[in-house]
Amino acid sequence: MIRGLAEYEKALDEVETTADQLHDALFGPSPAVFCHIATDGQTVTGFALWFVTYSTWLGRHGIHLEDLYVHPVHRGSGYGKQLLIELARICVERGYGRFEWAVLDWNTPSIEFYRALGAEPLDGWDTYRLTGPALEKLAATEYP
Repeated sequence: MIRGLAEYEKALDEVETTADQLHDALFGPSPAVFCHIATDGQTVTGFALWFVTYSTWLGRHGIHLEDLYVHPVHRGSGYGKQLLIELARICVERGYGRFEWAVLDWNTPSIEFYRALGAEPLDGWDTYRLTGPALEKLAATEYP
């Protein structure tokens, strides 16, 4: 499903995750990511991978949804909505203050789906990322 999501997002060549890495992240001694699976009773139809965040402004934790994916044949059947409802319930039950995620600006079907649920884009915010050589260069920087 991760490869299916990456293919949909036109970034299949960027997937480096192995099954062992995913297993360790989810089931290792100190899991820092969590996953909910949607099924139709017997077949896995989708998943939501998420982690806990913290807002210094709210003084409370939140959830960041890293990936939401529903197999194409099951889209429009409510599985994605069910996964989001479950994560929203976790937020409310635990007293978390935010439930956030990112969406590619060209992904109109997802944007419309999220907006129909009441989600709003964060105006005035851009996402930045350090990876690969740029991350290594910054990590190696000496500072006083």
